[in-house]
Amino acid sequence: MDIKALVMGVAFAAMWSSAFTSARIIVEYAPPLTALAARFLMSGIVAVGIALAMGQRMRLTRQQWRGVIIFGVCQNALYLGMNFVAMQTVEASLASIMASTMPLLVALAGWLIFGRRLPVLGVAGLLAGFAGVAIIMSARLGAGSDPFGMMLCALAAVSITVATLAVAGASSGGNLMMIVGLQMFVGFICCAIPAVLFETPVIDMNWRLGLAFGYTVLVPGVLATLVWFALVGRIGAVKASTFHFLNPFLGVVIAAVLLGEKIGPADVLGVAVIAAGILAVQISKQTTVPPPV
Repeated sequence: MDIKALVMGVAFAAMWSSAFTSARIIVEYAPPLTALAARFLMSGIVAVGIALAMGQRMRLTRQQWRGVIIFGVCQNALYLGMNFVAMQTVEASLASIMASTMPLLVALAGWLIFGRRLPVLGVAGLLAGFAGVAIIMSARLGAGSDPFGMMLCALAAVSITVATLAVAGASSGGNLMMIVGLQMFVGFICCAIPAVLFETPVIDMNWRLGLAFGYTVLVPGVLATLVWFALVGRIGAVKASTFHFLNPFLGVVIAAVLLGEKIGPADVLGVAVIAAGILAVQISKQTTVPPPV
């Protein structure tokens, strides 16, 4: 792995983790699905505009269109939608920790559902990762965290796992920025409909909301997605996913610094265990394992 890939990986992890803090600020002042639909619309316009300026067009392969739709629905609408709704009552740090289990869920699904062999190190990583989640969840429930919000965060993690498993290779074939923009438009449509039906568009306009919304549109919304696809294209999905082990730590630290969220001993222990588990799982995937018979 070269220096450029290392910088890209750390930058992606930081941008991905910061999205939960900015989302927590947004839902304090605006309805979650309304805000998310607006975010997707703005991110899509920016990304497609950049794509057109780069000479890219909407001539995608069948696999790319499949990726656009699945990612738009599962990652944008379901994953982010449930997280935005949950963060009305759940801390940003907890939401980021729950979301960071995605690599563990991908490895678990590959092992149990698709029959992919997992080395002993990977199995140990899975057990450690889920044990870390249990430590944090038990402590947060004891401290009064909202069980329904935590359930939404868990379902969101499952949703992004489905998207990850379903669209492997969607970034190949060019038109990367166009793919990023189009999946944002899919997310916009999926969030705008329930927002119109079920939310009252009462928005408390202030500088915190404006800053958080602008940051969310440009950084996690466009730049992080682009960096991720570029990183996958540079070093492959398996090596790129290794950087997810930074997400629990970064998510907690960013929320603590910007929102003043408290970090308890159980959080520190759980984050360390989860990060170690994710790292073990990703390292185990880089070993050569014979295919199932």
